[in-house]
Amino acid sequence: MSFKDKIVVITGGNSGIGYTSAASFLEKGAKVLITGRNPGAIQQAVYALGHPAEGFKADQGKLDEVRKLADYIKGRFGAIDALFINAGLAEAGDITTVDEAQYDRLMNVNFKGAFFTIQYILPYIKDGGSITILSALNANAGMANTSVLSASKAALTAMARTLSRELAAQRIRVNVVNPGIIDTPLLEKAGLSEAAKQVIAAQTPAGRLGESADIAHLVTFLASDDASFITGAEYNVDGGLFVHPLIA
Repeated sequence: MSFKDKIVVITGGNSGIGYTSAASFLEKGAKVLITGRNPGAIQQAVYALGHPAEGFKADQGKLDEVRKLADYIKGRFGAIDALFINAGLAEAGDITTVDEAQYDRLMNVNFKGAFFTIQYILPYIKDGGSITILSALNANAGMANTSVLSASKAALTAMARTLSRELAAQRIRVNVVNPGIIDTPLLEKAGLSEAAKQVIAAQTPAGRLGESADIAHLVTFLASDDASFITGAEYNVDGGLFVHPLIA
């Protein structure tokens, strides 16, 4: 796969899956713009990634910042080849404890923010380009205490399938990646202990937690010309952890 002279934008690219995906695109010759909420973290990530990585502060949950991102892309690049919607929040809560603030926080970033990021940047995605969306196993797995999180991720999948048809005339491909349990800083933020990680790893057929690179490899493939006949697809990258009840 070669991304020579191609431009890729990654939301939430200063750590975890986004950062590793940025490194993968750079290794293959792309120019990469990463976004995030923390200017310091973005600066550190850009420095670590090296030239020609660039950064831009944009909180996906704040539409005024998303508009500024789109304007920056227009002025800086004119057009891009691939957009990776990676930014997102993960918060648990059962139906009796989720309040409106938590609901809005999850939906504003995970779905509303993703929707309008695509809408605002779409005019600058080249015909024949690609959009890859990071969803989650929660979209299908029915995991307890994740009703709002799961709904926000399921909405992404439904949107992607629809957009794959809407954008077909422009040959813009839209695909979804559902990570399993990936060992990133997000697990620490969620309070998952090392012991809990070991239990999950033991329950995973692959015998380990996922790594950011496991997702990055698929993301770069889906954005490449090698995947030119793939659109409207949904991929689980979970080491076999999720088995659909109709198949089990």
